[in-house]
Amino acid sequence: VFGKDITLILILNNLSFDRKTVKVDMSASTILYTRRAVTEILKATTSVDLGSKQGKHIRIKIPYSYYGKYLTTDKRIQVTALCEVMHMHGLKLLVEKTIILEDTNIIIKIPRRVVVNKAVTLEISYANPLPEPVNRCVLLVTLMNQQVKIHLARLAPRERSKIHFEFTPRRTGPLQLQVDFSCDKFSHVKGFVTIAVAPA
Repeated sequence: VFGKDITLILILNNLSFDRKTVKVDMSASTILYTRRAVTEILKATTSVDLGSKQGKHIRIKIPYSYYGKYLTTDKRIQVTALCEVMHMHGLKLLVEKTIILEDTNIIIKIPRRVVVNKAVTLEISYANPLPEPVNRCVLLVTLMNQQVKIHLARLAPRERSKIHFEFTPRRTGPLQLQVDFSCDKFSHVKGFVTIAVAPA
C-alpha cells in the first residue's frame, strides 16, 4: 500500500548436495509503466552460505522514506536480485519483481435508491496514507459531464476525512461518478461509482 514500508522476501534454495556460497546484489528503482527506470532507491549486497539442500530467506525492506518522493504517478517499483554462485564459472541468476503500490481507497457512499429529479446526497471519504501531513488537498468530482473542484483542509498523517456532496439527477439510467484526489505529496488518486437512477 502506498505510504507504507514495503517488505519483500528473497528465497534462495540450494537444490544440490554441495555447499554453495551465493553473492546477492539487490537493487530497487522507481519505474514508469513502460518499465523505464526513474530513480534507484535501494542498493545492497550480501553473501549467503547454503548447505546441502538448504534454503534461506533474505528479508528486504524498502521504507516509505526511500521511495516516497521518487515515485511517479504510475506508483511502480522494480526490485531485482542478481544471484551469483561463487566458484561456479560465473553462474548467475536474475530475479525480478515489479510492485504496483495500491492507492488509498476513496470510498463513495450512495443512498440505496436514487430517483430522477430528486436531490440526493453522497458521502465521499478520502485519506492521507502517508506518515507525514499533506497540504493543498483538492477533490475533483466529475458527474453528468460537469466538474466540481473542492479545496480541502490539510490532512494529518494517516488521517481520513469526508465530505457530503449533493446533486439532482436529470435523467434515468446509469450515471458515472468519478472522484480524483490530489495534494502536494501525491496526485490523481481515483475513485469511481456507477449510480443507477430510477424513474420518479
